[in-house]
Amino acid sequence: MNLLASMRYLIALSEHGHFGRAAQACHITQPALSNAMKALEEEFGVVIVKRGRNYAGLTPEGERVLAAAQRMVREHSILQQELGAEADRPRGILRIGAVPTAVPVLARFAARLQARHPGIVPVVYSMSSGELEAGLERLSLDLALGYTERMKLQGATLRAWPQYTEHYFLLRRAARPHRQELQIGKPVRWKEAGKLPLAMLTPDMHNRTIVDSALVTAGVPMRPAIETNSILTLALSVVAGEMCTVMPGALVGAVRGYRELEALPLVEPAVRTPIGFMAQGSVRPSRALDAALELAQDPEWHRHVAAHSGLLAN
Repeated sequence: MNLLASMRYLIALSEHGHFGRAAQACHITQPALSNAMKALEEEFGVVIVKRGRNYAGLTPEGERVLAAAQRMVREHSILQQELGAEADRPRGILRIGAVPTAVPVLARFAARLQARHPGIVPVVYSMSSGELEAGLERLSLDLALGYTERMKLQGATLRAWPQYTEHYFLLRRAARPHRQELQIGKPVRWKEAGKLPLAMLTPDMHNRTIVDSALVTAGVPMRPAIETNSILTLALSVVAGEMCTVMPGALVGAVRGYRELEALPLVEPAVRTPIGFMAQGSVRPSRALDAALELAQDPEWHRHVAAHSGLLAN
């Protein structure tokens, strides 16, 4: 039995929750995956997978084996990076996730990181806050960019590196296209914004929780005209018709090329949300992760982030 491969299969089974999908993700047959799980059970002398017609989860002993598998696979990846890198040239894959509203900032970060360290290959994911937290917990993510106020993982120690503070805008079509790009208009109250037809993210997104809370505080219950889990859909629904939406500055900055749009700062209440990088504090970081965290604390990078997020003053 190839123990490392079997551990990878166990992690895939836990992530996909389905024998067929896990086998497909691992590029093996379903019988091969089942045999690998049986081999692991024989190796450790415990039942790992709950038996049934379909995958029903892991036993308590299986959860312990899974935690060991996650650590083993991570350490193997770190060792590969260290053996394949020169002293001052970190190498390897770095898995980074971001909440959808922070993806434009993460894209800029990944590009700068790769330019600074060509041996690092950032793999960028757009994920909900819950998915980010789960990814950090099971070590399938190295780094996450999201809402640091949500750092409440059970049994996990997270460290945070603050990046910027988000302000919120009402995005709408302008009365006439501007000469060059989207313009920042005069402030508007949340109460007035809530009366407009709004395209909003789905309720499972933390951004939606923030917006809902602001509208309730302003005395206007949320009644979305469109719901989506796609940032692109939010932007294009405003471009295409009479729809409006609420976006944080990082997203408004990403659509500034649309001359037909304008963004109005939202006030009363003043909503400010801290965004930062998060990583596991209880595991040894790879050299690629150390390089990313060095960039995350670079003053020049912080100045760049400030110009493309937050208040977005013209």
